[in-house]
Amino acid sequence: MLQEVRIKKLNEKAMIPTYGSEFAAGADLYACIEKTAVIQPGETVLIQTGLAMEIPVGYAGFIYARSGLASKKGLAPANKVGVVDADYRGEIMVALHNHGISAQEVEHGERIAQMVIAPFLTAQFIETEELQDTVRGEGGFGSTGTK
Repeated sequence: MLQEVRIKKLNEKAMIPTYGSEFAAGADLYACIEKTAVIQPGETVLIQTGLAMEIPVGYAGFIYARSGLASKKGLAPANKVGVVDADYRGEIMVALHNHGISAQEVEHGERIAQMVIAPFLTAQFIETEELQDTVRGEGGFGSTGTK
């Protein structure tokens, strides 16, 4: 299913997100930076994409790590999953964190993360005195409790 998402280039050198294969869920986001970014071990650096988006109402852009970048360079979004809301019109940036033990470089045009556009539900939270019982109940916080 295709969902139209309007994109504005904030920098003429910005690259439109691309999908790596026909059935890829995430579209690759590209660095749009003037000079090579060096990310030291344990450091987080905001990497610009040069893009702003108009994500449709009822959807959000979820920014995930690229498996290759994470496994080869130890670079992944600092917040694990970034969320771009439908009403945000600023530049999409990725806070890349270096989880490795050596400095890593990010070049202009390098794929830095992937974005999945997905629908979501807005919850109406209702306070109550009782919750419905389940087989699991309160057991297994942090795991399902199975062995």
